[in-house]
Amino acid sequence: QVRLVESGGGLVQAGGSLRLSCASSGRTFSNYAMDWFRQAPGKEREFVAAISWSGDSTYYADSVKGRFSISRDNAKNTVYLQMSGLKAEDTAVYYCASGPSVDPSTMDYWGKGTLVTVSL
Repeated sequence: QVRLVESGGGLVQAGGSLRLSCASSGRTFSNYAMDWFRQAPGKEREFVAAISWSGDSTYYADSVKGRFSISRDNAKNTVYLQMSGLKAEDTAVYYCASGPSVDPSTMDYWGKGTLVTVSL
């Protein structure tokens, strides 16, 4: 059974930084693309970032470009989301997902999420 477990969320002041991790188990991690999504209170879930299976290609939502960085360590079966310059509007539950391509619509397994709260 594929399992994705996010960690690293918490409370941070505006302008601060946080690194999220997502540990994968249950299938060959290096064969799959990984995406990050988020869902703010009262809003739809939205795409944040994606990384190809090799890590050679990355993609970002315009709202986080230049502030967030996605990376992966295939030896540790883990994907990361480094977030800096955090804003109040980044407050959300962050989810990682795994799929056969970086296309958000192809994600077939999801974690349960980790809450990030950015205070003013």
